[in-house]
Amino acid sequence: MSKKIVVFVLAALILASVYLAEAQQPKKVPRIGFLSATSPAALSARVEAFRQGLRELGYVEGKNIVIEYRYAEGKLDRLSELAAELVRLKVDVIVTGGPQATRPAKEATATIPIVMGFDNDPVGSGFVASLARPGGNITGLSTLAPEISGKQLELLKEIVPRLSHVAVLGTSTLPGYAQILKEMELAAVALGVQLQYLNVPGAKDFETAFQEARKRRADAVLVLPSPVLESHRAQVADLAAKSRVPAIYWSPEFVEAGGLMTYGVSLTDLFRRAATYVDKILKGRKPADLPVEQPMRFEFVINLNAAKQIGLTIPHELLARADKVIK
Repeated sequence: MSKKIVVFVLAALILASVYLAEAQQPKKVPRIGFLSATSPAALSARVEAFRQGLRELGYVEGKNIVIEYRYAEGKLDRLSELAAELVRLKVDVIVTGGPQATRPAKEATATIPIVMGFDNDPVGSGFVASLARPGGNITGLSTLAPEISGKQLELLKEIVPRLSHVAVLGTSTLPGYAQILKEMELAAVALGVQLQYLNVPGAKDFETAFQEARKRRADAVLVLPSPVLESHRAQVADLAAKSRVPAIYWSPEFVEAGGLMTYGVSLTDLFRRAATYVDKILKGRKPADLPVEQPMRFEFVINLNAAKQIGLTIPHELLARADKVIK
């Protein structure tokens, strides 16, 4: 009997020691890579929305999740190097701040899951096979709403009734522009507006673009999505004010930096929703099986200070429709 007790006690001690050893083993903290073509300042609101989404799901940065941030600061040629760096760190998921960052991330890895913070046309860009069934290691959110550019032209027409010539600023090398410009041309024809596309590949081209817009007597300016323009949004808004030309932008950050108005997809909402993709992937879901979601919220913001600066009066009915008015 005593031998049986000794064996039992020894077995219990061994099991207890194994349990304690397992309990003392530190749990692996998930590591998220965040890759952006722009600067931390340019993306601050969206990054905070992403963090908020993680917090809502129980993740505390620095405690049960780590985020490795990499910003190209508008220097697109750095993105490949930054993406490779995240791959070498063996992050569990890479979240991209836009299509310019998604492509180098895709080229850097075919195994690490990639969550798009947003993309204009994920299928057309070759990132996913379809929105419903992505099929690879990429999924996330899409801003696929090309009709927005038409709505932007309509809003410009409301504040400039005699609108006939609009200068369109963008960066031609970026994906997704073809569909946006196609929809814009259709809207321009319907509104009787002539478009002038001005390519802005770098910050050194900003002043030249606005000089050309003034030279051709543009009644307004429409700024397309571009990390180059976004990284220098205060300078772009200032040039628009100095040119005394009404301008509409694609994100509210431009308006907060002194721009006149914006209408577009709520990018902060998309980045908050990106956190749900990270959560699902960390819990074992495959990107190939997670459908790409489209935008659900849109924002219309007006800056009355900017309007006053260029001597423009915004119709009251337009102010009443705005989600936010900066005074």
